[in-house]
Amino acid sequence: MSLFTELKRRNVIRMAGLYVVAAWLIVQVAGTLLPVYEAPAWVMKTLIALLAIGFVPALVFSWAFELTPDGIRRDDEVPRDRSIAPQTAQRMNRLLIAGLVLALAYFGFDKFVLAPRRAETERPAAPVTSEKAATAAGVAISLPAVPPSDKSIAVLPFQNLSDEKANAFFADGMQDEILTKLSKIGALRVISRTSTQRYASAPEHLAEIARQLGVANILEGSVQKAGNAVHINVQLIRAATDEHLWAESYNRTLDDIFGVEGEVAQAVAVALKATLTGAERQVVAAKGTENAKAYEAYLRGRAADNSGASFLGQVRAVDNYFEAVREDPNFAQAWALCAVVMSNLYFNGFDTERSTPAAVRNAAETAMRLQPELAESLLARGAWMYRVQRDFPAANALFKEALAKEPGNVDILVALLFVERRQGLWNDSIAHFREALARNPRDASLAIQGASEIYFHLRRYDDVRKLTQQALTIAPDSSAAYSSLAQVEQRLGNLDAADAWLAHVPKESKEYYERIVHSDQLTYRRNAAGLAALMAPALAGPDNVLTNADVAALIHLGYAQRAAGQTAVARALLERLARAFASRPGGIDHVTGIGPLSPLVYAGLGDWDRAIAAARHQIEFTSNDVLENGIAKMVLAQVHAQKGDRDAAIALLPGLLSDPGDITPALLVLDPMWDPIRDDPRFVALTRQPIASYKLDSHD
Repeated sequence: MSLFTELKRRNVIRMAGLYVVAAWLIVQVAGTLLPVYEAPAWVMKTLIALLAIGFVPALVFSWAFELTPDGIRRDDEVPRDRSIAPQTAQRMNRLLIAGLVLALAYFGFDKFVLAPRRAETERPAAPVTSEKAATAAGVAISLPAVPPSDKSIAVLPFQNLSDEKANAFFADGMQDEILTKLSKIGALRVISRTSTQRYASAPEHLAEIARQLGVANILEGSVQKAGNAVHINVQLIRAATDEHLWAESYNRTLDDIFGVEGEVAQAVAVALKATLTGAERQVVAAKGTENAKAYEAYLRGRAADNSGASFLGQVRAVDNYFEAVREDPNFAQAWALCAVVMSNLYFNGFDTERSTPAAVRNAAETAMRLQPELAESLLARGAWMYRVQRDFPAANALFKEALAKEPGNVDILVALLFVERRQGLWNDSIAHFREALARNPRDASLAIQGASEIYFHLRRYDDVRKLTQQALTIAPDSSAAYSSLAQVEQRLGNLDAADAWLAHVPKESKEYYERIVHSDQLTYRRNAAGLAALMAPALAGPDNVLTNADVAALIHLGYAQRAAGQTAVARALLERLARAFASRPGGIDHVTGIGPLSPLVYAGLGDWDRAIAAARHQIEFTSNDVLENGIAKMVLAQVHAQKGDRDAAIALLPGLLSDPGDITPALLVLDPMWDPIRDDPRFVALTRQPIASYKLDSHD
């Protein structure tokens, strides 16, 4: 006999068909029922594997054995005249037909009944304006476009179980330190703390939180500190299945707690099958200090720095970092973070007596001397180069070196995108912003920063609106987001629309964007009385605490008072600002937002030579800074306009309107600074041209 004839006689071909149809039906039914009972994904995978493995044995069995009236016998033991293989074949044919009919019926049921129901269930919900509404609607905001990596993780806030609630900083600090260690492992994708801080310490609905954060795994923990004893519980959970991958308890004293965060990070990496390089293993296991007092002060500093209290929180952070390095002068991380925070205070004109160039340099260089391979040390030196030396290429290189050592550190990504925008590297800045946002998807302030610090200067106002609205879905009460939307409307000349957004922004806020947008609105409305009322607290306070937003608003107030006929009052205010500038330690060139505006004070006092000289000095001083150089050029144009030099003022405007910056045709109409040249036909023509939205090089 031919092989095919023998296969038919032994019903092997029928067995193959029957097995395939039956296996397909089993898989389809399992695919419908298993999710209902919330079966783990491995159950389905195991079922498919077993069915595939069973196919060959079923064919071998059909070939070697035959069903007889006396039971199952080997085929070669059954005489041909007593074989019932033909009858068995008929029964198998009927079963195969029945199986095909069932398969066809199930296919139709799935296509015309189940599929429409699934589509209805998975249909995106209508847009919501807050996360609270989103949770009520059963949907998540900003779901990731692709399934999260198995090696993605978020560290939720650690629960403070201490009797003394003042020890909450210790729980926050331990969470922060563990997250920092995890961020040093390149194989892991770690979500930043600013996205996780808004969640509870041990929340329900972990799967929903994981979807919002775009991760597969959640690390939970609790800390109990009583005197010198510390008890720490940590557990790693696979969010989709609520499977506990790893858990551990640590009972330590403050004298031997050092290194716990490294132990946790390495255990998490092992549980997630993330391979560490030799260098990563070394830096994760490293202990920053073995001095209990230094470590506690360091954790207090980190808590203050992360408190969201802006410059006041940063001043408290420096206090604690200095205490840490007094206790342990070899504590490199404390030196590094101290340098970073002081550089920011110096750059913005705060804490001027302590946050000096020498102090920033000393802290950064000490960190580099102690641990030059540490990402935090490189970040500190980069902050010194960026904010004190204003050597942007050097800062860029240092930030990139730090990022290579710690690819999951969002703080480094943000530092990098900030310096790149000052260099005019807009594509690079946007790429690093997107990466930072991917690692920090629930941070409303980061989305607003990207909108205000990048797209706003490119006049890509639709992108600003999109990012800001995204921030509002996360933080519906964010006054910074409403300020950003108001600034867009101001640049478009829509003051009524700006007023609607400003209704959500408290006038007493001391934050930069909130303060400046209110003062700008009153300036554009030519409301001198309202501007004076807004700035009354700043006018009553000392000069050394004036912020850059205060200075900008007070300059506008001085000009508004002069226009209203209050010449003596205006002159007294502008003279006060001139004295404040002169008394600042180290001058005002380094203070972002103040140096470029200072020539307007001298112009308001009628000291034209000094005003023009100061403006030209600022243009030269900021020549490597795309953002502040544009402001310096705009101020020179305004000085010329105030002086009545129409040709010089108007000659600068076309470039200002086309290059990245903060001026639009609508602002030429609204800003009183341009009043002296407002009737010039050339100026009028510029106010009527379209907004120049800046074009990017490639991934626009």
